[in-house]
Amino acid sequence: MDGVTPNVTSGPTFYIFAFFTSEKQRILILITVLLIYLLILSGNLLIISLISLEPRLHTPMYFFLCNLSTLDIMYVSTTLPKLMYICHTGDHVMSYTYCMTQLYFYIMFTDTEGFLLTSMAIDRYVAVCFPLHYSLIMSKQTCFLLILPAWFVSPINASIITCFITNLTYFGLVDITNFFCDLKALMDTSFSDTSSLRTYIILNAVFIGFVPSCMILASYVRIIHTVLNIKTSVGRWKTFSSCSSHVTIVVVYYGSAIILYLSESLKEDVVLSLMFVTLVPMLNPLVYSLRNRDIIGALRIIIQRKRTWVL
Repeated sequence: MDGVTPNVTSGPTFYIFAFFTSEKQRILILITVLLIYLLILSGNLLIISLISLEPRLHTPMYFFLCNLSTLDIMYVSTTLPKLMYICHTGDHVMSYTYCMTQLYFYIMFTDTEGFLLTSMAIDRYVAVCFPLHYSLIMSKQTCFLLILPAWFVSPINASIITCFITNLTYFGLVDITNFFCDLKALMDTSFSDTSSLRTYIILNAVFIGFVPSCMILASYVRIIHTVLNIKTSVGRWKTFSSCSSHVTIVVVYYGSAIILYLSESLKEDVVLSLMFVTLVPMLNPLVYSLRNRDIIGALRIIIQRKRTWVL
């Protein structure tokens, strides 16, 4: 255990068992994760900066995108810095307090991501199906009401699940076969009865996972129906292309979540968890930058302004 001796008398201590490899392999993982983390930070900070600095991007669509980019930065910062620390030092031990804190923020940000993607789907639905009334329907008040569940319900749900976990019993050094304090691993390693928690998780999956995903699906069923009624192929492509970036992020998010949920191998869980944590935050700025003329245009305008200031 790399010379680290946990203090058993102070309560349970968690040992992050994922990526338990040689020093050379740890360095390779460290460099890879660091590059991914820097890419996520720089990409999402660029999106936030562009939306904040360019008045033309002060619209509901980019308001939600700015929230999503802010969330993604906080989301990856919950797990990746600790993983890099483990790879750098070889110290796999995590305190009980740190583990519970990490679990809380991981659950909260995961739930928030789903709610924000749902809000963005509703925004695209209104934009495509009610274009003439879009500005009236998607007012500032409506936008804030749509993101309210994301930033209000998620912390409450995360608090409930974390309270369940803190009431479970652990002894000594607890092996966590993942790169962070994963909920599934914490339940499997506990000596307590977790039936109540598992029941709550099923109910939670219905209201926090299934219902938002159904709302996204229903929104896109209506969008596709509206797009198919457009007479020209150019008009159909132009209308649906405004949703393509969001569709890509939704497919990646829910696709990786479903694959992770269906996984039965502990080794697969580690890799899939890493993909689930990093894929959407990494793809989000790339997808919206490369496939969005407004973002590219805003970047050009800001670069031109800076050149003018320098001259």
